[in-house]
Formats: sequence, structure tokens, C-alpha cells
Amino acid sequence: MIDPRADPERADRQPGAAVVVQRADLHQLFDALRAQGYQILGPTIRDGAIVYDELATVEDLPIGWTDVQEGGTYRIKRRADAALFGYNVGPHSWKRYLHPPVLRLWGARREPGQGWQIVDAPEDTLPRRAFLGVRACELHAIGIQDRVFLGGSYVDPAYQARRAGVFMIAVNCGQAAATCFCTSMGTGPGVPPGYDLALTEVLDATHHYFVVDIGTAAGAEVMGAVTCVPAQAAERETAAQIVATTAAQMGRTLDTTGIKELLYANLEHPRWDDVASRCLSCGNCTQVCPTCFCTSVEDVTDLAGQEATRTRTWDSCFTTDFSYIHGGAVRPSPKARYRQWMTHKLATWIDQFDTSGCVGCGRCITWCPVGIDLTAEVRAIRATPASPPPTPGGTP
Repeated sequence: MIDPRADPERADRQPGAAVVVQRADLHQLFDALRAQGYQILGPTIRDGAIVYDELATVEDLPIGWTDVQEGGTYRIKRRADAALFGYNVGPHSWKRYLHPPVLRLWGARREPGQGWQIVDAPEDTLPRRAFLGVRACELHAIGIQDRVFLGGSYVDPAYQARRAGVFMIAVNCGQAAATCFCTSMGTGPGVPPGYDLALTEVLDATHHYFVVDIGTAAGAEVMGAVTCVPAQAAERETAAQIVATTAAQMGRTLDTTGIKELLYANLEHPRWDDVASRCLSCGNCTQVCPTCFCTSVEDVTDLAGQEATRTRTWDSCFTTDFSYIHGGAVRPSPKARYRQWMTHKLATWIDQFDTSGCVGCGRCITWCPVGIDLTAEVRAIRATPASPPPTPGGTP
């Protein structure tokens, strides 16, 4: 008897449904996205790391590669299988596409008899983009940046233009790095709502397939062009077990109980001097962080004074110039700058945006040249607080 699931027309492709796509058919997802005009961005191998870039085919994915991470350490190595998403997170985050590192805001030229005239402005038309391989922590990070750039009184038009219409293909994590602590932050490893499609890769000695959860009507439309069958209870359970196993593999933990009050009450804790003696103020942690958003704006004119451009670039609270005002820098010491970063990330961010600024991805630990560990710094302050934290909800 022919299994009715073998008929792709029988697959339920509605939002909320789950289907199974065989590894051999995954290329159809690429074809369907390109047919709808999407530029596909996702993980690939470059310069000894798994980074995000434009993908042409499934073969561009880091097939059979994984990463090994620790404080101040990142290496890629071969896996014993051909997993497509058998890695954690690399130095890139999706922030680089939504909030670019360098953004030309406008250019102007002095025209005879007319004064300064704007000659170019930000692009009105941006490519439709599909983000493939978005992890749970990263989906949370995008949600946090949505609050920062879109949720307040002033909307950032550059972010808004890039964020609109992104097709989100999330991937549930099948392993955790030694620097991961998303379970402590409530941000993973299972992906939250907010995706168009969510993939869980299932790979064993005899099977290689993806359980695909359809999150939106746009996701259902794309899956209409992909050969798939309805996911059975056993396949759903296998996918859920993969996420549960990953949750038990976390390499770090962070106790967030009353963390805002704890940090507010210990601004002069001696631990800040200890971490300052190790911190290089390089800003690596802010550059790889998927939620940090600080920028500087530069105006440049040519030597003739006839042309000018305005450019926005990523900046970091770890640089002396970032807090410079007339008369000097507000935070001249490494101690002040590290304290500013960590207390903003874990405390004042909550006051500003009603959420923590940390999603537990562990990038700041991995890519710190001296391996400073945010979770260890909080743990040290909690172990010997300079003063007891106020009751949660009280005035700091």
C-alpha cells in the first residue's frame, strides 16, 4: 500500500502545521525563495569561521562542520556526519544586515548659485531578504532591537526599511557551546514565535530530514513549492527531544534573580577593579553582541569644500571617545567603561526597554581576547556583594 504521506499534495501547509522535508529535497526551499525574489542569507565557511553571507545553494552551508568555543577561543572542525546546522553561533549576528556597521546617510554637493544640494540619500529599494539559520537567541535579539529602533517615540528609518519584509527561517539548536547560557536568559534553545519557518534537523545513521514548523501564511506559501509530508507524532517528539537535550548541554549559567537591583547596589564593588585589570577595552564584545546598537556619525568634506558626506558607523562604549564631551571623557577608565557595558546590558536596559539586553549567546565570552566571562563577573559580585541588593521592584 502506498503511504498517503508520500503525496505532497496531502501535506498540511497551514500556519501552525509541522511537516517533514527530506535532506535531498531541501534545495527546493532555496528554489522557492529565489522564485519569490528573496536574497538568501545564511551560514557559510569563510576565513576559518562560520559566518553569515549570501547563499546560492544548499552546498554553501557549513555541511559537516561544527565550532568549538571557550573563553577567548573559537575554532571550527569537521564533524563525523553531514549536518547542515551542526554548529552554534559565530562572530556574525543578523544585526549586520538590519543595523549595518557602516551606513552612508547622505551626500551633498555645493552647486553654483544653488548652495548645498543633496545628491544621494539612502536607498529607497532594498533586496527582499530571507534569513536562513536564525537561532533562538538571535530571534530574541532581533526582537530586542525591534524595541530599540521601532518601539519608541523615534523610529529609525534605516532599520525599519531593512527589517520590513524579512523572511525568517529559524533553526532549533541541536547542540550548545561551552559559552552558551540561553536557558538562563529564557531565550532558547527552542525558537520562540516570530519566524516564518522553523527547522529542526534530525540526523542519525539511517535518516536525515527536517521537521519544519510553519509560523506564518508567508511560510505556508513558500512551503507550497517544497516536497514535504505531514510530521507524525514520533517525528515531532524527536524534534522536541533534540531541543531538550541541547538545553541540558549549556556550558554556562547566569542567575538573573534580582540582577538589576544587585548591580545597582554594587557600583563600587571591588570586582570592577579586578575585571578592569584584564579588560583591553578593545570593544570586541560590543561588536559581536547581537543587541548592542551604539553608533557615531561622521561628516566629511573634500579638500575643496565642494562635497560632503554623512556616515553612521558602529561605535562602542569601550572607547574613550565614545563618552567624550567638552572637557574630557565621562568614562575615562577601563573600570568605568566595563561597568557601564555590563550594568547597561543586564540592568539599565531593563529600565529603558523592559527587557534584558543579553540573550545568552555567549559571543562576548568567546570573542573576548582575554576570555572575560560576563557570567563569572555577575557570580563574583553576587557571592560577595558590597551591600545587600534592595528588594526586587524597589528603588535602586
